[in-house]
Amino acid sequence: MLILFDIDATLITTARCGIEAMGRAGRALFGESFDEGRVAYAGRLDPVIMRELLDVHGVAPTAETLDTFRREYRTHLNELFSQGWYASACPGVHALIDRLEREPTVTLGLLTGNYPETGSIKLRACGIEPDRFAIRVWADDARGSPPARTDLPPVGIARFRERHSRDPRSVVIIGDTPHDVACARAHRCRSLAVATGQFKLDELRAAGADHAVPDLSGTEEIAAWLLNHDQASLPPS
Repeated sequence: MLILFDIDATLITTARCGIEAMGRAGRALFGESFDEGRVAYAGRLDPVIMRELLDVHGVAPTAETLDTFRREYRTHLNELFSQGWYASACPGVHALIDRLEREPTVTLGLLTGNYPETGSIKLRACGIEPDRFAIRVWADDARGSPPARTDLPPVGIARFRERHSRDPRSVVIIGDTPHDVACARAHRCRSLAVATGQFKLDELRAAGADHAVPDLSGTEEIAAWLLNHDQASLPPS
């Protein structure tokens, strides 16, 4: 069984540190009028967000400019955490990871819109080591044109296959937005939605989540739901 966790507002909360860091990076590179509040963030991919930010500020999103923006974003993210910016695991996360790691049939993974370097910075700021997740799927792994979150589940499944020489019996994607639910449904994965972000339980259920919870603090109940649904859910390879 492969369980893939989103990062922001699912595993951790950083009081919008990533958004603040993008804004500071933009102002450092493109001037004080740069306003990070002009685009949406929840459930979206960092490269898409950055491209939109450049577009709305009249900056050509060339490969070189995007690379420079990405590096500057990392610098400011590190600086904010080093200055004591609030960062914490969401309720129940540490206990749930500990619980699932004890299950021999479970492989833990990440499926996130973060870049690998900045997603790892965020996780470590909240006391979570990225290497605890054997399968890690980052924004860079979305190869569509334009890249989309629905590009990511097949990457996670392929990496599981490379690691175990077989397909996962089932895949669950855990996230806090309708985007997480949609990317699960697009690939016949199950979805566990958690209302620790900006979306309420009824919105997540309406998006088609297979199960929705207020947060991840009900360790045994959530583990039971995940493990009791460890059944074939993927199309034959």
